[in-house]
Amino acid sequence: MKIALAQINLTVGDLAGNVERCLVALETARGQKADLVVLPEMAVPGYPPRDILFDASFVEAVAEATRDLARRAAAGPPVIAGTLWPADQRPPQHPGLYNAAVLLLHGEPHLVAAKRLLPAYDVFHEPRWFLSGPFLPPVEIAGRQVGVLICEDLWDEGYGLHPPAELLAAGAELLVCLSASPYRRQILAQRFYHAGRHLCPVVYVNLCGATDELIFDGRSFALDARSNLVAQLPAFEEAVQVVEMAETEPVKTGVRHSFRAPLDSEETIFHALVLGIRDFARKNRLSRACLGLSGGIDSAVVAVLAAEALGPAQVTALALPSRYTDPRSTEAGQALARTLGLGFDVVELEQLHTAAEATLGDLLGGGTTAENVQARLRALVLTGFVNRYGGLLLNTSNKTELALGYATLYGDMAGTLCPIADLTKPEIYALARWIEAHRCPIPPFILERPPSAELRPDQVDPFDYDQVGPAMARLVEQNRSNAALRRSEHKRWQMGVILKVSEKAFGTGRLIPITRR
Repeated sequence: MKIALAQINLTVGDLAGNVERCLVALETARGQKADLVVLPEMAVPGYPPRDILFDASFVEAVAEATRDLARRAAAGPPVIAGTLWPADQRPPQHPGLYNAAVLLLHGEPHLVAAKRLLPAYDVFHEPRWFLSGPFLPPVEIAGRQVGVLICEDLWDEGYGLHPPAELLAAGAELLVCLSASPYRRQILAQRFYHAGRHLCPVVYVNLCGATDELIFDGRSFALDARSNLVAQLPAFEEAVQVVEMAETEPVKTGVRHSFRAPLDSEETIFHALVLGIRDFARKNRLSRACLGLSGGIDSAVVAVLAAEALGPAQVTALALPSRYTDPRSTEAGQALARTLGLGFDVVELEQLHTAAEATLGDLLGGGTTAENVQARLRALVLTGFVNRYGGLLLNTSNKTELALGYATLYGDMAGTLCPIADLTKPEIYALARWIEAHRCPIPPFILERPPSAELRPDQVDPFDYDQVGPAMARLVEQNRSNAALRRSEHKRWQMGVILKVSEKAFGTGRLIPITRR
């Protein structure tokens, strides 16, 4: 049986565009004589649609788009696609929907799976919109009994329900899983583990692309009954591949794993973040980006990512030196911008700084107030640039600084998108070293200098980042807090969108109250 794995890049709410992408994938698969085409979870509405699902007009539009896709796919081969489906009941104040997989056959959509295991952890809040579906038996396609699962249904450990086992008991000869599984480090190994537990052939088709903070890595795959890897699609790009799934005898015991998922490297993180930036800009119709290039490691990494994602001609870097800035910082930033081919300008802060001192007077006399004013003056220039020329302001904060609260509200925390805010400071340095080796030279001054915000004479960040970075990240991953995390919770509520690459990022997956004891 020839099955086409079609990992495509969808946009939430772009129903016409999503249908066209599905049809393009179908046409590619048809040309390769596929017996079945498998598309990702939520292929028609895009994923995750979240609270748009409370809009009944959107739900009806998805239903019509699904019918349209079925009509236009009537010439075959059969297609299994993710979409919405009305549930058998609708509780009060609930959309009453199934996260569904439909078989498109003879011009009509037929429900073949309704997601049964609804994740309610980290960034997932699916019971808010969906109801757990009923058991649906395997469906016959090209003479094979195909059991259909949706994402979490394959990860059935700890739920009490076991959709894969039930499908196999009902006669399924192979399992097909439609997924929209976001990228995070080492997630591929977990997918292989869950797919390989069931002693049968598995086809796993994952979404590719990015939506807000979530990055979907694709890397769809097929396993045979002994967990041998039959095929794997590329990471972070659309692809359609037809795989021959041979008929095999079921395996009773002794699953043999002939491979291990490779550990994610800095290269994987690099490509994930590039996709996150590119899709955020493209899907929000933002053609260009701006950032402050300070001569520090964080802004240098963001500059390289932005150049790769958008093209250097679409990125402008601003150096914003104050009276305390080492001239080598500006020189290093300019050298990196020149290497990357970015637009570059220098805006001296002294006139603004002097005017602020004259205006604020005694207000600047306490603690870090004067330093914060400088950070906010930098944000004033950056936001002014974006207001004047359009585009997207990229934030350059990292996860360690955000956890410690070592950042200025309305200053260095400004920006719509935060590409590296789920990387600890040590991880930033590791990524920078990979960039230095494989992408472009980074000036030695940037790589070797002690971290500093340069907001007072001879300032150096007061942390051992190699120790505190992993320690703070562990607290976040465990949903715990310490004094520094508690004090700065209100700041993170006001951050831009943080691209998620770890198991637990600041953002929609960490809903910690500001007011607490």
